[in-house]
Amino acid sequence: MDKSVSPHSTNDGEKKSKGIKSLLPIAAFVKPYKVMVILALIALIVTAAVALSLGQGVKLVIDSGFVASSTSQLNVAAMSMIAMILLLAVGTFFRFYLMSWLGERVVADMRKAVLEKIVFLHPNYFEENRSAEITSRLTTDTTLLQSIIGSSFSMALRSSLTLVGGLVMLFVTNLKLSLIVVAFVPLVLLPMFAFGKKVRRLASSSQDAIADIGTYATEIIQNIKVVQSYTQEPAECKAFADEVESAFDVAKARIKQRALLIAIAIFSIFGAITVMLWVGGSDVIAGNITAGDLAAFVFYAVMVAMSVATIAEVYSELQRAAGAAQRLLQLLEVKSDLLSPEHDAPLDVSLGTAIDIKQLSFSYPSRPTQLALNQINLTVNQGEVVAIVGPSGAGKSTLFEMLQRFYDPQQGAITLNGIDIRSLPLAQLRKLMGLVPQNPVLFSADVMHNIRYGKPTASEEEVINAAKKAHAHEFIEALPEGYNSFLGEQGVRLSGGQKQRIAIARAILKDPSILLLDEATSALDSESEFHVQAALVELMKNRTTLIIAHRLSTVKHADSIVVMEQGKVVNQGKHHMLIESDPLYQRLCQLQFEGA
Repeated sequence: MDKSVSPHSTNDGEKKSKGIKSLLPIAAFVKPYKVMVILALIALIVTAAVALSLGQGVKLVIDSGFVASSTSQLNVAAMSMIAMILLLAVGTFFRFYLMSWLGERVVADMRKAVLEKIVFLHPNYFEENRSAEITSRLTTDTTLLQSIIGSSFSMALRSSLTLVGGLVMLFVTNLKLSLIVVAFVPLVLLPMFAFGKKVRRLASSSQDAIADIGTYATEIIQNIKVVQSYTQEPAECKAFADEVESAFDVAKARIKQRALLIAIAIFSIFGAITVMLWVGGSDVIAGNITAGDLAAFVFYAVMVAMSVATIAEVYSELQRAAGAAQRLLQLLEVKSDLLSPEHDAPLDVSLGTAIDIKQLSFSYPSRPTQLALNQINLTVNQGEVVAIVGPSGAGKSTLFEMLQRFYDPQQGAITLNGIDIRSLPLAQLRKLMGLVPQNPVLFSADVMHNIRYGKPTASEEEVINAAKKAHAHEFIEALPEGYNSFLGEQGVRLSGGQKQRIAIARAILKDPSILLLDEATSALDSESEFHVQAALVELMKNRTTLIIAHRLSTVKHADSIVVMEQGKVVNQGKHHMLIESDPLYQRLCQLQFEGA
């Protein structure tokens, strides 16, 4: 298995400079829900104000009730406390609900935005970036942000308000004791910022390590039959264990930094409270302040201490979220190399579609010095069936990808009815074409969904008719739930030939102007191939068809045969002409077609 890690576009230096500022662009996703934000802030302010008022309630209970030994005053003070606590509980309910709702809503929107970006990116992006890592960003990173927006951010705001309010009330209650508390604040804040940077860097590395684990596990699971056939289970378990241990080492370092941060904050905070209690107790004994004043002061001091501790912990979470936000925003900022034109060219396909390829040259971005296609010239008239043959690596599949504009050429052009395909909207271009690949792709859904993928609006009757034309209806009906049968991941519950016929039914249902058949019958037995070939012949009527062929029956019935080698068209003609005049075609017939 390939355990190489794709380079991340953002280096450590950039991550250091951005920090929590990376979370600012998330505000664009929060903006549509301003009303909910305002309501949540109101609930937040109310609960903070009520929490601060509890300190005065404590003072009232002690001075008016205990010290004054007045039952009536004690009852009034207690009832006042209960009323404030009830208001605090109601406010907390609304604060928690609104902030949690906001977190879930924003993350749902972000996931949709990321997927909407991903599905329109150029295919080359997925060759350079691992699918499991992209999936990790879409799931793990967004889940982390949901926790931050819905919980941690709310806690940070609440703690900030109570910290400021608590400090004000401390100074109002007793200036001397307040100065003692304030003197300890730098001892808490300085380690928080120092350790916070380390936590953020380690958190980002931890997220990357988790993505690596997901990538490796996905690769093993997807290729489990290969792993087992080569008896590589122990080796893969060991390799996976190494990946897990590497992620654990990074997580361990992150946890250590967070633990140190929290430990220093707790020692500083409660050390300050202890000193403050000693000084305050001395003043109560000396008669300088009342017991109620000291109790209120202790209440506010504990509130300030808890607020600072919460901010210290949440700050490290925010640092962690900053790394996740950076990775998500990287995805959202990626620009596709393939864009639809601003002004659409008029394309009339009512009378059919002709293909003209002129001086086409192309090399893959990963191999820029190696031409996959070299000066290709090819004309396919409306309604023609053209077979493309050649050895492996000749450029046959690349030509199909260029026709669907998965890549743009470095030189030359492809035109449909005289119009460059780069002048057409991508959706319009690809709707004109129906592809049946050599290895058909089926989704983890039922048969109906997989066939209907060719035409989502198709009725059930249309789907069944397409399946009958592809000679798939009989085996579909034999499945446990017929057309509603779940096929498993990548259609694992079907044979190769059955998958192929589902893919053919999908193409038949799409009813395209251009058919691209990449060895469409290669996985069928002789009887199925005969019936499907008959269906394809019917389907190919009045359509322009290109076939990558490895079977003699397909080649012999084509209007023209294109022979390719090393990215070039080396010959073109009918079967009987090429078999006599072209040595490469003769060799291909001997090697690939003689079995047929």
